[in-house]
Parts: sequence; structure tokens; C-alpha cells
Amino acid sequence: MFATGILGHGIAVEPSEGKVYAPFDGTCESVFDTHHALNLLSEDGVELLIHVGLETVSLKGEPFKAHVKDGDKIKKGQLLLEFDMEMIRAKGCKTVTPVIVTNEDDLAGVSVENSEIIVGV
Repeated sequence: MFATGILGHGIAVEPSEGKVYAPFDGTCESVFDTHHALNLLSEDGVELLIHVGLETVSLKGEPFKAHVKDGDKIKKGQLLLEFDMEMIRAKGCKTVTPVIVTNEDDLAGVSVENSEIIVGV
């Protein structure tokens, strides 16, 4: 689903630690029940999906700990989610983390340049 771009444009990040931090000020719109993914909304109206790992929904939340809940206000740099990278790998999943702009049709354009998502191009 990510490779086709059906959800929108974005980047794939290989995490260096088992933590996800807020990339901007805004709102945590939703935390998936299995805590492997978050939907965020920036103050500027950018909707962002952060999906930790590939096929990690199958882990049923075991290696994840959310530090936010649906509707929480977030600040850039705030710890949102922690996960056990070794456990994810041991269960046969990859830790590569898609970060996708899901509302690019509402924005003035989205591109990826030098591993950075650029909005309004």
C-alpha cells in the first residue's frame, strides 16, 4: 500500500532508536489500537501518518507504548511513541517506518527532496 503511493507521498525512515517524536506542533488525531501507527494534524493543516514498521499490525501492540491518545495536543519534539526494535525484528517484521502526507490533495503540493517532505511546492 505504501509503495504505490495510494495513501500519499512521503518518506521511509529506518529508525536509529525505538522512539517517535512529534515533527510539528498540532494534534494527535488518532493512535491505532495496536499502537503501531499515528495520524497527526499540524497547525498548518498537514495530515501525517507515521506507521512504525512493515506488517507490524500483526504484533497486536506488543512492542509498542503510546505516550499520546486521540485528540491530544502535541508539541514539536514531544515523545509520542516508543517501540522495541529488536522484538519487531525477532517477530519477522521490518522496522522501516513510512511517514506519509495523507491530505496532499488539500495542500499546494507535496514533494520529497533529500529525504525531507516538502509541503506547498
